[in-house]
Order: sequence, then structure tokens, then C-alpha cells
Amino acid sequence: MVSRPLFRVAIGAATVLFLASCAGAPAAEKRAVDPNDTSFPVEVTSCGHTSTIEARPTRAITLNQGATEVVLALGLEDQLAGTAYLDDAVPEKWREAYESVPVLSAEYPTADDLVKADPDLLYASYGSAFETKVAGTQAQLDKDGTPSYLSPFGCNDKAERPPTSFDAVWDEIDSVATAFGAPDRAEELRGEQQHRLDELARNRTGEGIDVLWFDSGDKVPFVGGNSGGPQLILDAVGARNIFGTLDDGWADGNWEDVVKSDPDVIVLADANWSTAADKISYLQNDPVLRQLRAVKAEAFVTIPFSESTPGVRLVDGAVSVSEQLATLDLNR
Repeated sequence: MVSRPLFRVAIGAATVLFLASCAGAPAAEKRAVDPNDTSFPVEVTSCGHTSTIEARPTRAITLNQGATEVVLALGLEDQLAGTAYLDDAVPEKWREAYESVPVLSAEYPTADDLVKADPDLLYASYGSAFETKVAGTQAQLDKDGTPSYLSPFGCNDKAERPPTSFDAVWDEIDSVATAFGAPDRAEELRGEQQHRLDELARNRTGEGIDVLWFDSGDKVPFVGGNSGGPQLILDAVGARNIFGTLDDGWADGNWEDVVKSDPDVIVLADANWSTAADKISYLQNDPVLRQLRAVKAEAFVTIPFSESTPGVRLVDGAVSVSEQLATLDLNR
């Protein structure tokens, strides 16, 4: 079963080259500081790590789709020198901005790619980005004078991750906007997203609907639990998660409980490594699962994987699920 993308990276001399190339000079010598920019220096903290950003970034690199899209949502693509690692397509509303930034790699870039990009800030969604074989640890980057920020939802130590909530998502956006020198944009974005959530709360198109959130897997379904993006979305639309007792954002469920619950609707995460079409095919071809009410009625709701994770597109995911639920004719 594949529940998340596999992080395949080149390991070797390029890693040493990246770390060595930054080590020869302290941060003050690496980057000129504009004495007229009084909004810097700033500090950003997550996962027990604090980075000091001495000057407004102009060559930042984002190392996962979630990080990239936070920067795009804030309209700060002109401060990026590169991006890497998509899970699925960047939405149309940010496509032009995304295409204006160099793509360093389909997955994680090599250390040599990072040397050439000459970053003044590294921002990632997952802790795997800050391994020695990729960008280097955050402690190593500190010594080399390159500030870094890791999404609080990507902390390697789960105990350091905040409880998943829209407020926690917005707190990350606040930190990123601060790091890029544009705190006012985060406030505007928070207000826009709260307005959309208020509208969903009024409509509650999922009221009374039992949902299986099917992320990936076959012999064992990997499902949305009670403390991650899927649960936030289902709460926002008023639907019930049949695996809402699983104490995790995503977790292994079992087909026996799915059959027993016989959900009204199945939400499918669509990702490069586990497409919605593949999951529908599996459900429709299994002799037991094809008897489920939702499968018989083709009561499927599909959203991109990137709209199911805690991040700037989570509200988009909630709106999409709400709109799709409103179009279903459920005979219960």
C-alpha cells in the first residue's frame, strides 16, 4: 500500500558541495541588508526551531507543494528563486504565478540544484526536506547562514505538531508572510477564508450524510481520521466521518467497518501516487465493496490530495466537497 509519496533523492558528493558552498561566509556577508527596510530582521519558529531572517528574501525556495501554494496565495512569487515537488496540479488561480517561477525538480532537488539557485530562505511542508541528503538539517543550514522554515504540520516529532485546525493553518500563513515581509497579506487571506467557512456553516450540505474518506490503499484502506484535514472538511460541511473514532489525521482503517457502515458517500483524494480513478476502479471491481450503496450509486466526491492536507487550500477542499455533495441524489 502506498499512503504517501516516496521521497527519492540523490545522495552523494552534491550534498557535500551544497553545505560547503554556504559555509565559507556568515549570513551578513552572503546577503546585503537594506538599511531602510525596518521590517527586518524577523524570527520565525516551528517544530522547536527558530530562524532569524536578516533581510527580505528575494531568492526563497519552496520544497513541497503546500509550501509553494502558501507563497502563491500570498502573491509573493516574485520573491521565489525556485520550487519543487508537486503532489498534483497547481490550481488555475495560481497557475500563471507558479509558471513564472523556475521548477528545480519534479521531486526534491539535488544539492547541486540548490547551490545553483542560491537560496536566501528554504521553506518546506515536510520534515523530509530537511535531511542531510536533501537540503541539510536546519541546524546545518543555520551554521551556513541560510534561514529555513518547516510547516508546523510537518514536524518530525508529532508531539510538536499543533492540533489541526483552520486557526493553526492560518498561524502558519502568518509566519510565512512575516518571513517574506508581507504580514498584511496574511490578515487579508485569513479574512477571506473565514468568510467562506461561515458560508459553508450556513449551508451544511453534508448534514446527515455518512462519509468514507478514502485516501489510498487496497487490502487495507488508508482513511481520514478524526484529527486532520479530512475531518476539518467534513466538520465544515456537517457530514459524519465513519472513521471519526481513529485518533489521527490519516490512519489504516479496515474494509469490514466500511461494509458495516455502508457510507452514503465516498470522498476520494486524487494524487499522483494514488488517483481517484484507480480507487474507483478498485471499489467497483471488488465483489464485496461494489455492493456498497455509495459504489452502486457512484456517489463519489473527488478532491485533489493537496486540498485535503492542512494548508492554504484546505478551505478550497471544503468548498469543493460541499458543492459536490449538493449535486448528489442520495436515495437513503
